[in-house]
Amino acid sequence: MAIQKITNEQEFAELFEKLADIEHQRWADWQKYCHSKGVITPTGDLLIGKEFVERWERQIATPYSELSEKEKESDREQVMRYWHLIVK
Repeated sequence: MAIQKITNEQEFAELFEKLADIEHQRWADWQKYCHSKGVITPTGDLLIGKEFVERWERQIATPYSELSEKEKESDREQVMRYWHLIVK
């Protein structure tokens, strides 16, 4: 695999914007998922079930190295969104 170095500020800025675009899509997908697990109240609040809050709080407090393989795989899937830009 050939390694291509970024050689100027324009290439760096373009890569940065591509990564920011991917990050926005990742965030939007996560928000869509969270909203699908909740209920919007008449006042517009989003209520999320206790089981999701407990799971997500546990995951927040858990270092990556201590996550289950299934949870790690979910994180790896997110990295694959931009991995092609890094190895390029």
